[in-house]
Amino acid sequence: MAGRIRDDDVALVRERSAIDEVISAHVTLRSAGGGSLKGLCPFHDEKTPSFNVTPAQGYFYCFGCQEGGDVITFVEKIEGVGFTEAVERLAARFGVDLHYVDDGRATTRREPGQRTRLVEAHRLAAEFYAAALDQPEALPGRQFLDERGFDRDAAQRFSVGFAPRGGSALLDHLRGRGFSDDELVTAGLVARNQRGPYDRFRGRLLWPIRELSGDVVAFGARRLFDDDVVEAKYLNSPETPIFKKSQVLYGADLARKEIARSSQAVVVEGYTDVMACHMAGVGTAVATCGTAFGADHTRVLRRLMLDHDEFRGEVIFTFDGDEAGQKAALRAFQGDQQFVAQTYVTVEPEGRDPCELRIAEGDAAVRELVARREPLYRFVLRSVVGSYDLDRADSRVDAVREAATLVASVRDLSKVDAFARELAGMVGAEIEEVRAEVRLAVNRGKGKRSSPTPSPEERPRRSDVPDAGERRFTIERDVLKLALQAPRAIAGVWDEVERDDFTHPHLGAVFEAIAELGGPASARVEAVVGRLSGEDIKALVAALAVEPLHLRGDPDAKVAVSYVERLRELTARRRIAVVKSRLQRMNPVTQTNDYNRLFGELVALESHRRALREAAIGEAL
Repeated sequence: MAGRIRDDDVALVRERSAIDEVISAHVTLRSAGGGSLKGLCPFHDEKTPSFNVTPAQGYFYCFGCQEGGDVITFVEKIEGVGFTEAVERLAARFGVDLHYVDDGRATTRREPGQRTRLVEAHRLAAEFYAAALDQPEALPGRQFLDERGFDRDAAQRFSVGFAPRGGSALLDHLRGRGFSDDELVTAGLVARNQRGPYDRFRGRLLWPIRELSGDVVAFGARRLFDDDVVEAKYLNSPETPIFKKSQVLYGADLARKEIARSSQAVVVEGYTDVMACHMAGVGTAVATCGTAFGADHTRVLRRLMLDHDEFRGEVIFTFDGDEAGQKAALRAFQGDQQFVAQTYVTVEPEGRDPCELRIAEGDAAVRELVARREPLYRFVLRSVVGSYDLDRADSRVDAVREAATLVASVRDLSKVDAFARELAGMVGAEIEEVRAEVRLAVNRGKGKRSSPTPSPEERPRRSDVPDAGERRFTIERDVLKLALQAPRAIAGVWDEVERDDFTHPHLGAVFEAIAELGGPASARVEAVVGRLSGEDIKALVAALAVEPLHLRGDPDAKVAVSYVERLRELTARRRIAVVKSRLQRMNPVTQTNDYNRLFGELVALESHRRALREAAIGEAL
């Protein structure tokens, strides 16, 4: 009987396993101050990160869903394995030799769990297929890659392989490595009929599909031979205990660091498109694995981008301009509201995918395709409106009615009126007419909400001055708290802070008062209060002077740099949003000089923002 792992070994696994390294394979983490890290919870949907990791203590906790524990608990929950298998996986990763006991007696090592066995079978299969690509039989596969601009180095970079045409080459190989037929059928590597087991993939070019951790869990296979009994051009692994196609994105293991760094993800349609994008310098490209982009894929990308209210990224879909592409765009639009990020679409005018475009025009054309993106909602609305003859009054009414149904499905009230205005411009209708159709669509039950969308005039008026305690002003408050509570720590970077970094008028006024007094070193709380008028602002200063910074230790210069750089990054993001908005409203053909000037400004701002982000998050990635 299998014994249990010795308690001392379990403790050693906990001690040696870097919890931030393990969790970072699934969640993008950034500094939260005081030695803590924060990201979007992988166990529930959330718009604002509440998932906290404290590496020094070796624990994680989500304030949203109350999931928490140590590194072993995380592996159990995220990978769906038991305690023993979680410990074994961590031990293998961090070099801990395990010993087992049974009723106090030492025992031999237990058999590894099912997941470990299936992952190992896939690892060996990937090695087997990659080696087979060099065989004479695989010549059509090598020609396929060469015709698409992928040399041997590219094939190795993406671990592309070849499945021999015989019916049992992989089966015999893995049998020789100690795997049973039942295990291989469960893994999806082998199928079984009345004659017995046989290789699932035969005579096909293969791409290993990996989890974010890098483990191979499935394969995608491309047809090469005319006599292949399976006519489907692409064949994917079936769903197995370790592979759920709705939860895995091809290329995400290679793209995750670049996605986190740039807050951008490019969703393409195939394995060769991912390869083409990465080879062309678009290192954020991923693809679904034989299924439409869905809610689970959205959750994966949001965690990688750290997609929340403070750091809004962008998701760019590439679709064909044909009817199928328009349907795909509609599906993506229906899931659009799950992102905080702005969603875009880019379509190659001649209908070529990134791989075809790279063959025809080179790497620069692929990068330009991504740069030419347009807002997804605009593409969808234009596709719907374009199917009607707008020269006829009845068709214009029908166009407004169908498009209004889409607008009514948007859950973010702040976007509805903007969409309605854009729709009115496309169709040439009055804005009030479109608003009325949107309200009717909701009332007909075709929208996702149960109440009509109010116009700006119908919405309740809010105070001109928002609450300074709102989450969106957190970093502005923290910088001022440092200035009042730890003037020495922030002295070295105070000169980098500007009035434009503060979006709340009262917080901006406090900054000006501190600056007028000569900076934090000479700005005592009483003096700052004396320069301000209004009881609300004076009370705010008092709060900033005593409110905790949520740090484990005393704030130092490193903390101050992180806070200030995060503040400046938010400013850069606001400036980027303004420039992008101007670019979207310009015609690059008729306004070429102004467009190029603004685009150059956008590139410079993006470079500046990335530098600030890297300075702020340090080694968090």
